[in-house]
Amino acid sequence: MKRGVAVVAVLAFAAGCAGQGSPEPRGNAPTAGKAPALKVDVVTAGLEHGWDVGFLPDGKALVTQRPGKLTLLSSTKPGATATTVQADFGDLMARSEGGLMSLLVHPAFATNRRFVTCQTTQADTRLITWRLAEDGTRAERTGELLTGIPVSSGRHSGCRMELANDGSLLVGTGDAARADSAQDRNGLGGKVLRIDLETGGPAPGNPFATSANPRERLLWTYGHRNVQGLVKRLGTDQVFSAEHGPDVDDEVNLLRPGGNYGWDPSRGGTVGGYDEDVPMTDTKRFPDAVTATWSSGSPTEALCGAAFLSGPSWGDLDGVLAVTALKGSKLLLFSLDAAGAVRQVSTPAELNDTHGRLRGARLGPDGALYVTTSNGEDDKLLRISR
Repeated sequence: MKRGVAVVAVLAFAAGCAGQGSPEPRGNAPTAGKAPALKVDVVTAGLEHGWDVGFLPDGKALVTQRPGKLTLLSSTKPGATATTVQADFGDLMARSEGGLMSLLVHPAFATNRRFVTCQTTQADTRLITWRLAEDGTRAERTGELLTGIPVSSGRHSGCRMELANDGSLLVGTGDAARADSAQDRNGLGGKVLRIDLETGGPAPGNPFATSANPRERLLWTYGHRNVQGLVKRLGTDQVFSAEHGPDVDDEVNLLRPGGNYGWDPSRGGTVGGYDEDVPMTDTKRFPDAVTATWSSGSPTEALCGAAFLSGPSWGDLDGVLAVTALKGSKLLLFSLDAAGAVRQVSTPAELNDTHGRLRGARLGPDGALYVTTSNGEDDKLLRISR
């Protein structure tokens, strides 16, 4: 994980995500604030490792499940009817932390019925485009938007998508537990990519747009361990990531185009294997590395999905960054200043070890926060409000 927004993927694999040693933690968490009271409703249950949720213009919603299941919900209200969407996941590799992961509903879904998923195969992690049938019972694969994101055993699969203000697609990736991935600017692992939603090519204005290597032209940031959350801050150009650290220093990071976030388990190629006894953000090796906005120190929480709360119904929580935690089994609420610095963190009791591992986090069109659980059995989509 990275020292800012740590996302330890699955508790079952938490031991595998731990470092070989124990780098000195750099936690910079402020004093905990008073936790607000929240209302938590169950929209649907019976899911299996719920990963992400996407909202459709007619009030329905799609939910991805890591083993390769896609569910259509009749609404986002408690007790919604859940229908399995028939889709071809024949090439899906659901292993370790990999499988069917992030989902993004196309902004023109009302006319084109398109959505994108991020999923692992034996060959790589890739973005697949789909078209949902009018009756919602089937989804047809229409193409591959992007291929070549590295995959290994399924560890550090990353893969969170977020639509930027300018319409480009941001994709957070994991380093696939490969030592040289994060610092290799000719590869797509351990990065945040910024691509054209229609073509999969580099979005205009990318920091390495003139590179001779076509993959480097896709990069927005690099030097990440395992990006599990991506979210834009409404009304600004700020984008934050949540990232898993090894056995210390989950991170929440404010992303800067072209920035190196300092993860290098290869120690500059001087060691063999995947050496996690290194800092999440190694400012000695990389003096210009971007330090985390927030770092958990020890222990890690395995940060995951991230969403900004927005709207008058949230009261004093309007504008707060909500981040789920897998290992920590909680929701963390970050109050930020205008520059993106964390001023206070609180943990609501209603979501503190009450629903198990929390993964996806999306703000719904109704202003409520929607969170998926990822316990592996009878998982839920939760609706959270004030």
